[in-house]
Amino acid sequence: MTFDTKLLSTEPDVTAPDGSDVRILLSRPGGSMAHFELAVGETSRAIVHRTVEEIWYVLGGRGEMWRRLGEHEEVTPLAAGVCLTIPVGTAFQFRSLGPERLTAVAVTMPPWPGEDEAVFVDGPW
Repeated sequence: MTFDTKLLSTEPDVTAPDGSDVRILLSRPGGSMAHFELAVGETSRAIVHRTVEEIWYVLGGRGEMWRRLGEHEEVTPLAAGVCLTIPVGTAFQFRSLGPERLTAVAVTMPPWPGEDEAVFVDGPW
C-alpha cells in the first residue's frame, strides 16, 4: 500500500467532452477526482453519463447548472461553497457567468472510464 499525493497542474490535462478544462487529480478503485474550469461567458455542451455519477463542489466563480433526470428538471445557481450531485443518467449542462472563471472539483464514481462515457443531449443553453 502506498499513499498518492498530487499538486494541481498549472495547465489543463485534457478537455472534457462537455468542453470544460480538466486537471486530473487522483484515483482509487471506487472513484476519481478532477478539477474543472470553464472560462467566463462559456457554456458547456449538455451531456449525460452512461455509467458514472458525480459529486461537484464549486471552488470559485459564478454560474448555473442545469440537471434533468426523468421528469425532474432544475437549474441551480453556482458559487463558491455549493455542492451538488449528478446521479447516473442525469442530463446536465453548466455555464460560467463571470466575473471570474467557474472552478470546481468533482468526484466520479466509479472512476472515469473514458470519452465514450459521455453522450451528447439537448440542453437549455
